[in-house]
Amino acid sequence: MELLKKRVIAGAEALLPELVRLRRQIHMHPELSYSEYETAAFVSTKLKELGIEHETGIAGTGIVGVIRGNITPESITVGLRADMDALPVCESPGAEYRSLNEGVMHACGHDAHTAMLLGTASLLQNLRSELQGSVLLVFQPGEEKAPGGARLMIESDIFDRYKPDMFMALHVLPDLPTGTVGYHPGPYMASCDEIYLTVKGKGGHAAQPSQYTDQIYIASQLVITLKDTVMKMSNTKTPVILGVGRITGMGATNVIPETVEIACTFRTFDERLRVRAKKIIRDTSSTIATRYGVTIDVNIAEGYPVLVNDKTLTEKVSELSKMLLGADRVTEMPERMSSEDFSFFSERYPSTLFRIGITPAGNPVRLLHTPAFDLDEKAMITGVANMTWLT
Repeated sequence: MELLKKRVIAGAEALLPELVRLRRQIHMHPELSYSEYETAAFVSTKLKELGIEHETGIAGTGIVGVIRGNITPESITVGLRADMDALPVCESPGAEYRSLNEGVMHACGHDAHTAMLLGTASLLQNLRSELQGSVLLVFQPGEEKAPGGARLMIESDIFDRYKPDMFMALHVLPDLPTGTVGYHPGPYMASCDEIYLTVKGKGGHAAQPSQYTDQIYIASQLVITLKDTVMKMSNTKTPVILGVGRITGMGATNVIPETVEIACTFRTFDERLRVRAKKIIRDTSSTIATRYGVTIDVNIAEGYPVLVNDKTLTEKVSELSKMLLGADRVTEMPERMSSEDFSFFSERYPSTLFRIGITPAGNPVRLLHTPAFDLDEKAMITGVANMTWLT
């Protein structure tokens, strides 16, 4: 076991120059959700170089590769997932590997996720004689945009054919220092649904209130009522968020618009509250519409379910990480109200998503989804070593 551990760590360290090359190539050519054509071609080329059997075109741009080790009746198939899509963010100037696709950026680390899975594939190929069972390499499109590439890949027949027994994924986290990993058994990331409300009434001149219905005012009342009602469901055990991100009414100082649009996000860790909140939103909208003599259209775009890290699996791999890295470099993470479409895998298979620290000690934290986001590329050594070790 000690010899294998040394081989894994040394192998991951030796891969760093290639990991940096892979990550920067992907970083410089980011592609939005479901449009990862160049990225997918790049991944496929690398898998061919490694001699890894794989299928392309899954759910559009998804790729599934397979590495087969020693197969026995007791062998299992482990799925490893990396997301490939970027975000509509304009990257800050400065980095030599800055995005060449202006207005699109790998601001959530998916470039590093993809590079690390390719690195893990390379290391596993070199350690195939030690591998018990099979590993699926899942390069997934569209994590950042509903309905979610994970869902679309699952809805294809790909996993019915390969029959994975469990899934794992990693995600970079600026909050953690380089060289560390974080786990959270049980519910870890919230569900997320998009709520679109459209208030429609009679517009007019602001000086003639008897001749119009005041859609801006009504929309304001709707937001306040919904926030007050829905947020009453929140407590320390089951936190709830109804966040209003946009209210749009194309009027003017003296023009009352006919239509006001409201865009919200609803998040919770309780699937029953998720269902209940949707009913409250519809019923409250109907009540407000009747009260003010307008119509309110409600469109709820179902997003991602709660991401639940299988408790037994997560505790097991956390202990394995402590064996590899040392207990001082493995931490338990708190729940997060952000969402992840890896939750579709966790609904169907025993799964765990763990975090990789990417910020050097003493350095400022560069937040995800911001123009200044970047990562310590040495952190990819830990990601590759840990993912390889856990299989």
